Amino acid sequence: MEKRLSLRECIRIALENASALKKARYAVTLEGADVLRSYGSFLPRLSLSASYVPYSVNRSYTQLSTAGDETLKLESKRETLDLTLMTSLNLFNGFRDYSALQAALKKERGAAFSLDRARQTVAFDVTQGYYQVLLNQEILAIARENLLTARDQLTLSQRQFQIGLKSLPDLYQQQSETARSELAVNQAEMQLERSRLELLRRLRIDPRIRLSLEPLPKETLSAKPLNPDIDSLIAVARNKRRDLQGSRLNADAAKWQIRQAASSWYPKIDLNFNISSSGVESLRQTYGGTTFNYAYPPLADQLEETIGYSVVLNLSWAVFDGFQTRYNVEQAKINHISRRLDYEDLQSDIALDLQQAIAEYRSARAGIESAAIGLKAAKSAYEGIKRKYDLGASGFVELSTARAALFSAMSNLSQATYNLALQKEVLDYTAGTSLTE
Repeated sequence: MEKRLSLRECIRIALENASALKKARYAVTLEGADVLRSYGSFLPRLSLSASYVPYSVNRSYTQLSTAGDETLKLESKRETLDLTLMTSLNLFNGFRDYSALQAALKKERGAAFSLDRARQTVAFDVTQGYYQVLLNQEILAIARENLLTARDQLTLSQRQFQIGLKSLPDLYQQQSETARSELAVNQAEMQLERSRLELLRRLRIDPRIRLSLEPLPKETLSAKPLNPDIDSLIAVARNKRRDLQGSRLNADAAKWQIRQAASSWYPKIDLNFNISSSGVESLRQTYGGTTFNYAYPPLADQLEETIGYSVVLNLSWAVFDGFQTRYNVEQAKINHISRRLDYEDLQSDIALDLQQAIAEYRSARAGIESAAIGLKAAKSAYEGIKRKYDLGASGFVELSTARAALFSAMSNLSQATYNLALQKEVLDYTAGTSLTE
């Protein structure tokens, strides 16, 4: 099955299927749940408990008179129901909940930025694979054109040999040249197939699909050369690089976690409110061989009339916890320092990557100019030597060298053209902009 796709369609498919993006989305979902949990810390805790005992037996000894002359065995059987509603509101815990909320909010935003950067990375990766397939297609077309030229030259050499214009060694040399051209075509086909499979790997679609790619717009390959400025690109990257913004937010979240860890040094104040009720459905007691049944009001009336309340203000303070809080604070401080170092290192790496991308772009721009000049010269040289060869004024070695130089020049120009377009994408990706925006 063959499927024709454009670059944007390939990017769209990859964004839907990439495992890295799915994992990043799950991370954002988890951070969102953490934010909701942090908000919930400011709300009162509420719990309801109910206990129903359909049948219980209690056996003990009791004295019937104050003089204690006689002790009898007492057996009680009952059915009971107990209801309790408890709520607790934290009034102060050393700003632990507030710090946890701020850290969770920043981590959620950081996860969202990481997701954006992952999207840019997937788009850039697919763009690289797409360009490579198109480049290999052009190289294959050039190799096939070179093979047709070699075959035509072989046919001509055979006729010239038959009429005595070429020697047998010249014919053998042309046959060898044609075989080398066929090998170059086979190698180009293998390289093209390998790049197609790599693109399928990035798209995460059925590997049995035969991809057919739409060519890039002419303005993409023949765009006006840029003159990138390092200072302006660094300024753009500071605003656009999602991973840089996410790293800064993670460092800020780690700073709030220091305050969260230090909250254990402060007292904790809770306000508790409890409401409870209970009732006895039946009670039967037996002692001295006599059974007594006690009548109670209906259970619903008992639950309504025996409601009890309690309001408790609870203060707790861990005066000494074996230096556990101190350890947690130091751990949070080191984590914050590590996150801050990651942020600063990323800033430095971005500046270096941009400098390298600019240098490579300028090199690619110069390379395409050189490749165009080289192709023009190689084409003129080949045409001139071929005319001399056809007239017998030039040897096969000169013709073979000129043909190889022409084939190399054509390949170099194709590679330089796609390399310049790809280096433009590298600049955009390094600065934080991509096809996903």
